[in-house]
Amino acid sequence: QVQLVESGGGLVQPGGSLRLSCAASRRIFSIYAMGWYRQAPGKQRELVARITSGGNTNYADSVKGRFTISRDNAKNTVYLQMDSLKPEDTAVYYCNADLRSTIAWGQGTQVTVSS
Repeated sequence: QVQLVESGGGLVQPGGSLRLSCAASRRIFSIYAMGWYRQAPGKQRELVARITSGGNTNYADSVKGRFTISRDNAKNTVYLQMDSLKPEDTAVYYCNADLRSTIAWGQGTQVTVSS
């Protein structure tokens, strides 16, 4: 198993940037894939970005070109760089680890984009 702790959320104006961090309790280099999901009020949780152990990435269409996911295996941390933020990016962002046999989730961090 693995425990995940997100940080970096907050209030930002439209057009601004935030970087979310997800610190894992164990080495992540062997974890099949890690990702960021988000859930806005009244909506289902959706995939934002995902990165595999081989470094392959995929993104939701709504964030392509604005968000970048990366992983630092030495620090056991996954990042989500969010640029050109829009009000519709407002949500609770969750870190996810796909261990093949099980899925682990963090507790979430709130991101609010508002003027």
